[in-house]
Amino acid sequence: MAHKLLSGEKLLECTVCNKKFSRASVLRRHLQTHTGDETFECAVCSKKFARNGHLRVHLRTHTGEKPFECTVCNKKFAHTSDLRVHLRTHTKDKPFECAVCSKKFARNGHLRRHLQTHTEDKPFECAVCSKKFARNGHLRVHLQTHTGDKLFECTLCNKKFAATSNLRVHLRTHTGDKPFECTVCSKKFSLGSSLRTHLRTHNGDKPFECSVCSQKFAHTSGLRVHLRTHTGEKLLECAVCSKKFARNGHLRRHLRTHTGEKPFECTVCNKKFARNGHLRFHLQTHTGDKPFECTLCNKKFAHDSNLRRHLRTHTGDKPFECTVCSKKFAHDSNLRRHLRTHTGDKPFECTVCSKKFAHTSNLRRHLQTHTGDETFECAVCSKKFARNGHLRVHLRTHTGEKPFECTVCNKKFAHTSDLRVHLRTHTEDKPFECAVCSKKFARNGHLRRHLQTHPEDKPFECAVCSKKFARNGHLRVHLRTHTGDKPFECTVCSKKFSLGSTLRSHLRTHTGDKPFECSVCSQKFAHTSGLRVHLRTHTGEKLLECAVCSKKFARNGHLRRHLRTHTGEKPLECTVCNKKFARDGHLRFHLQTHTGDKPFECTLCNKKFAHDSNLRSHLRTHTGDKPFECTVCSKKFAHTSNLRRHLRTHTGDKPFECTVQQEI
Repeated sequence: MAHKLLSGEKLLECTVCNKKFSRASVLRRHLQTHTGDETFECAVCSKKFARNGHLRVHLRTHTGEKPFECTVCNKKFAHTSDLRVHLRTHTKDKPFECAVCSKKFARNGHLRRHLQTHTEDKPFECAVCSKKFARNGHLRVHLQTHTGDKLFECTLCNKKFAATSNLRVHLRTHTGDKPFECTVCSKKFSLGSSLRTHLRTHNGDKPFECSVCSQKFAHTSGLRVHLRTHTGEKLLECAVCSKKFARNGHLRRHLRTHTGEKPFECTVCNKKFARNGHLRFHLQTHTGDKPFECTLCNKKFAHDSNLRRHLRTHTGDKPFECTVCSKKFAHDSNLRRHLRTHTGDKPFECTVCSKKFAHTSNLRRHLQTHTGDETFECAVCSKKFARNGHLRVHLRTHTGEKPFECTVCNKKFAHTSDLRVHLRTHTEDKPFECAVCSKKFARNGHLRRHLQTHPEDKPFECAVCSKKFARNGHLRVHLRTHTGDKPFECTVCSKKFSLGSTLRSHLRTHTGDKPFECSVCSQKFAHTSGLRVHLRTHTGEKLLECAVCSKKFARNGHLRRHLRTHTGEKPLECTVCNKKFARDGHLRFHLQTHTGDKPFECTLCNKKFAHDSNLRSHLRTHTGDKPFECTVCSKKFAHTSNLRRHLRTHTGDKPFECTVQQEI
């Protein structure tokens, strides 16, 4: 027995069949296969279960309850396993890797199917044509292609089938039986596949994605038709002019250009139209109706095309690509404007001084240099603006309004430009490229800072300290360190700053904005300095050294707390029992032994916790987050304790010793 302990063999043996197990819980479950003990019965369908938990899960097939919700897209699931698999569509996690070719898959079933492309083991051979199969069942199905054998006959119409499952499905055409019911609208279906397709009308699920433009479809037929817009395939030909079309509807509309038919008539003014869409557009001139509503911000539009364009402000979708530099745009008008940066075209001319501009907006701003017109005044700080839109944007610095929301993580922004920049943290888009070394950046400001790493001429010298600068603007900013000039004033508290960037950073103390997010754990910070210090908790970098024992720390506060282990200082005292503590956190933990307080509540299931660390750990049961990664095989875990247990499979460490010694 001692030898078995060292070798790691399975010590718990089933007394019925002698099968061995490493855990008592697994053995107990196995014993139920012998006893047949199933004490929990479903009140709906009388199915029995060995465990109450299994019955509770089963009941969801009747109630349609889906208690597990995706925190990214709010889709709900009946089982945690389904939620975990779904979350991989957001994280792109593919934990199942093929041991042969290293291809990765999101689901174990997909990996199993893929493995059949590698395995040569096909022991079941067809006696007729020598074709081999990995499974006996596959061989049996194949044999029917030779024998035509259909053993299962319908007693009502004598139609025959090769498999009993096919006969059962067929019988429903006689009985009208529709056993698959929609839990949303109670509509019934004879086939499970028909129900699954129908459910997409309720949940909006579109599982079929175009590999070219990522547009999604509820049905494969819709995807097939859509793909023709990329391939240019046009199978339908006009009998009059031989023009070809990808869709039947397009051909029908085209034929009206030959016949002159206008079947769609306005009921208000009797005007006729060749297309239904043209009539709908026209009717809105009478009704003022805006039937197309954005589900994200509730803004309404008269035309679906306007809604589609608007949705790109939420999704960050950019389907229009520049053929010169590959930069992408959300609207074709933006692409046209951008192309002028390549062509040098400036079609907009000032009528006062004949100066030309590439964009109308630049011309309008230029005209204000002639007129000096600023008619829109802020009622809070009296700042004036040439446009009402600029005033509306400015007012957000007072109100804190953030109307633009990220559809991925729900973070809100005051300006669309901030949302666009933020979306790049999800898409990893880096549109700003260094002309010297081709390195790419998500923000223009990051590119400008990077350019300073390349040597260049610095012709602008400070007359006070002789420091040189590449740009005159940089010199002007530097001079403020000598003059004390602070031209940037906070409109909320009137504090002044020498740099616009410092003012912007200060404004976050009023708005609560935290735009700097940790890429490892998603914690947010108001300033880059806070993020830099926080990142050390992930990288392990420790720059601060204890003068007593040389131990190093990432933060000043951590060093100060550590010094108390040398001095014995305990400055924090419990007001109830006068016990003293070296750390504020230890005192807070201790106080809960007096109060029983559990101030940290889960917003998803309302469970409460005494400590925020316990809440953070609990939240991973909802999100599926696994921040602890094995450095050996890269497998990830939700908790450090799970990672420590897993590491023993690599190290062979067996820290738990049986206290009973038996002879081998």
